[in-house]
Amino acid sequence: MTEPLYIAKERFDPASGETWDKYVQWAKIPGLTEIVSLDTCLCPRLLNEVLDEDWAHIVNVNFRLDYFCHLDYLLKRIGDTPRRNIFGLYRNSNSHIVEPPPGGDFSFIGYDLIEEATQISALNNCGGFPLAFRNEELNQYGVLATFDRAAEVRQELKAKYPEESHADCELYAIWRLNEAN
Repeated sequence: MTEPLYIAKERFDPASGETWDKYVQWAKIPGLTEIVSLDTCLCPRLLNEVLDEDWAHIVNVNFRLDYFCHLDYLLKRIGDTPRRNIFGLYRNSNSHIVEPPPGGDFSFIGYDLIEEATQISALNNCGGFPLAFRNEELNQYGVLATFDRAAEVRQELKAKYPEESHADCELYAIWRLNEAN
């Protein structure tokens, strides 16, 4: 089974004010209530520097220095930061993983397709790829609800948009830690 990863991101929802309003108008994703994504532009990471003690707890592979291997350490590092999302993730699994990541009370959100070099979501921050998916397919969080459809869209992006860098994506299952907000 794929090992879970953890990351802390800022929330992006109606409480974000005018920025949210402009995004919703631009994105045209029906029924959107919040963006729950790994996209760094829409949902910036909460930790912006790597401390010496972090190295024993982060994924130190390619572009994944923002991802932690240990939920308890990540929670300690971010403290009581408000308006946060804590995600438990599975990267490029071969099927839907029904068990949530260990260490907390997680709810399944959906699947995001991320171009890792820039941390941009092909689903909710590229203006759409109509030959691969329709915005109406995205759920209330701006991601795809099922593994099969996410895997299919991932392949369609590569096949139908070979020159587009944001179309070469990794597939992430997103589980959100349930916390009192």
